[in-house]
Amino acid sequence: MISFNLRCSKDHEFEGWFRDSATFEKDLKNRRIECPICGDSKLERALSAPNIATSESRAAAKAEQAAQARDKMRDTLRAFRRHVEKTSENVGDRFAEEARKIHYGESATRSIYGKTSLEEARDLHEEGVPVAPIPWIEEVQDN
Repeated sequence: MISFNLRCSKDHEFEGWFRDSATFEKDLKNRRIECPICGDSKLERALSAPNIATSESRAAAKAEQAAQARDKMRDTLRAFRRHVEKTSENVGDRFAEEARKIHYGESATRSIYGKTSLEEARDLHEEGVPVAPIPWIEEVQDN
């Protein structure tokens, strides 16, 4: 993608995004681009500052993208936790026992969550009890 600053014959300036320079030139020649303010299709490229990326700015941009991805993941995990807490019963350390009871029809069918050891979770899986570990992110209280 490439971005150009454009100006119509009435001096309205705006930005346009194009697949490449050739696409821009073709669209400009065929008057397929219009000013979003007045609809004028008589356009020219306006002056724009070059975007020169340094290794520092690229590193900063990558760090910012990573931070945004991390924050989005945390928000998603927090929302997932709230959903589980809202729609399931917390059986705490009795998770493996209660999951077996539900699986074998000894207890009412319902959604549960709780804690168990990795070994106990493997045993449940081998027995065919449908369980899955979930990433449990702690809620952070804003001050």
